Amino acid sequence: MSDTSAYHTLPLPDDLAPAAAQPKRRRARWPWVVLIVVVVLAALAVTAELVARAVVPNIVRSVVVDSMDLPADQQLDVQTYGLLVPQLIAGRFGRLDLSSDSVELGGITGAVDVMATGVPLGGGDIGHASGTVTIPEDQFAALVKKADLPIEKIAFDAPDVTASGSVPVLGMSLPVSLTVTPGADAGELLLTPVSATLGGIDLDLAQLADRLGGIGSGLAETHRICIADQLPAGITLTGLKIVGDTAVADVAVDGRIGTDRTLQENGTCP
Repeated sequence: MSDTSAYHTLPLPDDLAPAAAQPKRRRARWPWVVLIVVVVLAALAVTAELVARAVVPNIVRSVVVDSMDLPADQQLDVQTYGLLVPQLIAGRFGRLDLSSDSVELGGITGAVDVMATGVPLGGGDIGHASGTVTIPEDQFAALVKKADLPIEKIAFDAPDVTASGSVPVLGMSLPVSLTVTPGADAGELLLTPVSATLGGIDLDLAQLADRLGGIGSGLAETHRICIADQLPAGITLTGLKIVGDTAVADVAVDGRIGTDRTLQENGTCP
């Protein structure tokens, strides 16, 4: 019988030896922390934007109503564009649209739509502003009262206007009507005659001058009407056309109108 004590156990090669127990790795938590922070910040940004969209239009309305001396209950809608929070941080709105179904400006009442860009949040000059004022026939008639025309009645016939009245001829009063095309130039309202009717007879402008002499020649001329005294000095008439049963006036707004009180008061005519 062999002596087993003479045998010794040899160590196993390294590649066959059992691996030593490795400590368990703890999963990194920072990606989850970052994700949570991002979600929270996004939620705050969304909340801030929603709050801004609810508050800003009311603030803008209050500022406009106060600066233009409009009634406290003046209906005025404000439309904003783009993300408001970055604009609030920058202190300037990229674009604001203001609209009202009925606003009185210098004795003229009409629907107003204004587009303004570069509007400073803390007050100051506006980058650019323009818009339209839409008025009915009776308000348009009030604008042309100062015209040297025998106007007793105004009727719209787009794109023209018919002004009716009467003129003295040989001691008689003859009904006359002028069809004029309205427009604007250098802030003034233009009435350009295109045809006429005298005593129910259709005439061209040359015939009108022949029949009525100097009176007819005066009626056939383009009439310029200053309306600066009926509008705030910071608002200038740049165009006018008849659309359906309304007159649509294009206006340019001086960017300083919000800070210069003189531009909020009616202008003057020579």
